[in-house]
Amino acid sequence: MNPKKADFSNEYWKAIIDCDAAYDDLFLYGVITTGIFCRPSCKSRVPNKENVKIFKNAKMALEEDFRPCKRCKPEGLNVSTEEWVEQIAEWIGTHYCEPLTLNKLADISHGSPYHLQRSFKRVKGISPTEYIQRLRLEKATWLLETSELPITEIGFAVGFSSTPYFMTLFKRKMGNTPSGYRNAYLKTQALEREENEE
Repeated sequence: MNPKKADFSNEYWKAIIDCDAAYDDLFLYGVITTGIFCRPSCKSRVPNKENVKIFKNAKMALEEDFRPCKRCKPEGLNVSTEEWVEQIAEWIGTHYCEPLTLNKLADISHGSPYHLQRSFKRVKGISPTEYIQRLRLEKATWLLETSELPITEIGFAVGFSSTPYFMTLFKRKMGNTPSGYRNAYLKTQALEREENEE
């Protein structure tokens, strides 16, 4: 059986779409793509039906590694700010190559952009945007060292939508252009090989 298949009634689905508080004591729903579970009355964006899983209570959702929504606090459960920020950072870690905005991050994490920006900076010491840039540059550096992909493709592969922006940011943060970095890295590797062969 396909685990993503929605196996619940149209009545429950309508309650989710309508944010119907009358159903809050009857069930909770988890969103497979975000790993968050909510009350039917939650004001967060309506998920795709095939990504929804129904739970009788919070205990069942927690047992399947779903986390309580920070916005609607199902069954009064609350996630600490630190834990919430770590969850967002973890999500960024697997979605960094997609177009990411503060609004999108706030949407998937069920918080406001302002609160997310403030909390993330307090916990991580940098803004979500800086965090994403840093992660993308790390991945780009790794690709420059381990692949023969053209610079343009590397920029797109790690989530930069513009090659000039990727090259400018890389140079500003790394002190070298992507191609300059790759050439310097390959030279260093060649020298190390020569030294080891002597």
